[in-house]
Amino acid sequence: MKNIPPLTTLKCFEAAARLGSVTQAAHELHVTHSAVSQQLGSLEQNMGIALFVREARGLRLTEAGRLYALEVRVALQALSSATHQVQGRPDDAELVITTLASFALHWLTPRLADFQQRYPHYRLRLHTSLELQDLRQGLADIGIRMGQGHWPELTQKKLFHDELLVVAAPHFAGGQLPESPAQILAGPLLHSTDAPWSDWCQLAKLDAQQLPPPSLSANDSNIILGAAVLGQGIALERRSLVAGALQRGELVQLSPLTLPYPYPYWLVWQPRESLSQKQLHFIEWMQEQASVYSEGFAREMPT
Repeated sequence: MKNIPPLTTLKCFEAAARLGSVTQAAHELHVTHSAVSQQLGSLEQNMGIALFVREARGLRLTEAGRLYALEVRVALQALSSATHQVQGRPDDAELVITTLASFALHWLTPRLADFQQRYPHYRLRLHTSLELQDLRQGLADIGIRMGQGHWPELTQKKLFHDELLVVAAPHFAGGQLPESPAQILAGPLLHSTDAPWSDWCQLAKLDAQQLPPPSLSANDSNIILGAAVLGQGIALERRSLVAGALQRGELVQLSPLTLPYPYPYWLVWQPRESLSQKQLHFIEWMQEQASVYSEGFAREMPT
């Protein structure tokens, strides 16, 4: 690799090739005009190839320069990505957990104080996204997922099942809360993409064809819950997400009719011969918390 130009030279070349200007490249890289110009001249001299045509309006790439710029850009992006991944990997004292934002906010975060009290030497970092993170990259220690399982190349341990409740703010409709299923369906209804009102209609023995269009729909339960707390409509949402709001009196359950939620919560992690101490501690703690939650859930279910 002795013939590879210095990284500084390649960065100057890539910027100048992309921007078509030494001045703009110097501004982007926070260096002087002469520094960029010198790097470009040195690169062409050492390679023995003309990479640019100097024109009055700026720089124009030669065909050789255009092809080289494409490859250099890909290489620099790969270096940037590799650096980001290495910097983002958790150390022994940092526990990185990836999960849905709704679950992190409404179920996990209220319980984390207990974990931190037991294990104060760990720093916690939550990575939340609607997209599944590839744990094989090593950027997270543990994932908490919702689904049917069967994720390839991951060890999986089921945490708990959930159910769907009909909830609204106590001040919704001026405090005149609907009571019957028909009154509930009169809305306005808030729709979360993973909580179908049509299934609740079937449970309530109502015609799903009579469902009114949603007053608000969203692919993130946080939006639906926020709108419900503000009194903007009636939500059908997971018990795991609304339990805290019900206890605080921010929401009330409008109907005893509940739907089993088809997607349990799971702990997932990358298979290894032996887990780290922080992973073992968190897995044990999460199983304990899930057991306590499930026992309380079972007591609240109608018999």
